Amino acid sequence: MNITDLDTPTLVADLDVLERNINGMAALCDQLGIPLRVHTKTHKVPEIAKLQVAAGSQGITCQKLGEAEVMVDAGVDNILIPYNIVGKPKLKRLTALTKRAKVIVALDSAETATGISQQAIADDCVVPVIVELDTGSGRCGVQSPQKAQRLAQQIMKMQGIDFQGMMTYPSNLRAKPFIEETLDLLSSDGIPVNIISGGGTGSEAASKEIGCTETRSGSYVYEGMTRIGNSEMLTPERCVLRVITTVVSTPTPERIIIDGGMKTFASYPPTPYGYIIEHPDAKIYGMSVEHGHVNVSECSHRFKVGEQLSVIPLHQGMTSNLHDELICVRDNKVEAIWKIAGRGRVK
Repeated sequence: MNITDLDTPTLVADLDVLERNINGMAALCDQLGIPLRVHTKTHKVPEIAKLQVAAGSQGITCQKLGEAEVMVDAGVDNILIPYNIVGKPKLKRLTALTKRAKVIVALDSAETATGISQQAIADDCVVPVIVELDTGSGRCGVQSPQKAQRLAQQIMKMQGIDFQGMMTYPSNLRAKPFIEETLDLLSSDGIPVNIISGGGTGSEAASKEIGCTETRSGSYVYEGMTRIGNSEMLTPERCVLRVITTVVSTPTPERIIIDGGMKTFASYPPTPYGYIIEHPDAKIYGMSVEHGHVNVSECSHRFKVGEQLSVIPLHQGMTSNLHDELICVRDNKVEAIWKIAGRGRVK
C-alpha cells in the first residue's frame, strides 16, 4: 500500500528516521561510556522498545505501571518505573509483575516504601527500589541528601524491598553535589549503591559527568537528538511522525480546514501546531475538536478539497497517545502496522 492510499487522519512513522534516531542515541551513549536505559513513554510501542534494546539499551523505562505491563506482555523484561506506586490495586499489580520480569521502582517517601514492602511480604516477593532525589525539577523526590539517607536507612530495615540506589531528573551539574553528598552519607552507613539513574534527552553527557551508572532518554526516538522547543525544529530529517490529513474544506483563499483537530494532534502550545511538509508556509493556527484550522495566505499553491497533507505534530509523544496504531512506512510504502499498545495506560 502506498501512503496516499491511507484513510485519514492517520499516524505514520518514517522508518528510516526512526532507525537513525535509535542508532544515533545508542552510538552517542557508547561513545560517552554511559549505559542507556531508554524511556518508552514517548512512543508506547513494544516493537520500538525492542529495536532500542537491540541497538544497545540495557533495558527500558516506563512511566506508569500499565505501560510496564504492556511491555512485559510483549517480552521486554528489564524495566525501571521512575514513579511512586501508591494504592492497593497498583501494589498487587506491581508484585505480580516482579514475578515475571526484572522491575525496579523509584520512590521518595517512607509511606510509599511501606506500602510496597507490605504487599511484597504478602505476595512472597522482593521489589528492588531506588530513591528519587529532587535536584531541581521541583516535582517528586527527597529534598536533601540527609533526607535521602534517612529514607535509605528506613528501607534497609524493611522486608520485601531491596534498596538499589538513587535517581534524578533532569541530569545536570547542579545534581552533582547532591549525589556526591548522598553517596558519602550512605557509604558512612555501609549502605551499598548499585544504581545512580540520570535522565533527560540531551543530558546524556551530564549523566556521565555527575557519576550516573545509566541515563534515561526518551523523546529523541521521535524528535531527534535535541529536545524540541518550538515548531521551527520540526523537520522531516529528525522527526519520525507524520499525521496524514485531508483537506475537507476551503472556505476562503486564505484558510483551509483539515480533518484532524485536538483529538488527532493534541492542542499543545505554542502555535503553529505542526509543520506541514508539503507546504511549510501553511500554518496550523488553531484547532477545534475535530478540525484543523490552517492559514494558507502565504502559499502560492491553491488548495483543493480532497488533497492530502503530511503534518509533523508539535508534541509527538502526546499525539501518539491519541492513536491506536502506527503505520510504518519506508519510501512512502507501508512496511508494517504496529499497535500503540501502551496508549491510555495511565494507571
